[in-house]
Amino acid sequence: MNRLVLFITQKMRNLKEKLNNNKGMSVIELILILVVIIGLVIIFKTQLTNLVESIFAKITSESAGI
Repeated sequence: MNRLVLFITQKMRNLKEKLNNNKGMSVIELILILVVIIGLVIIFKTQLTNLVESIFAKITSESAGI
């Protein structure tokens, strides 16, 4: 009888540990964040390109005065 109770409690502990294990969640979260970032870059590609070009143009024009 004690062996059965011990076996059941060990199995319950193992199940709790597996349910509380969050190692795989960080990988899924990272993949989802990357998908969102790539999607935003694709959607706003022209706006981002114009912004970067204007920033570099301003840097170039102001650095010529140095």
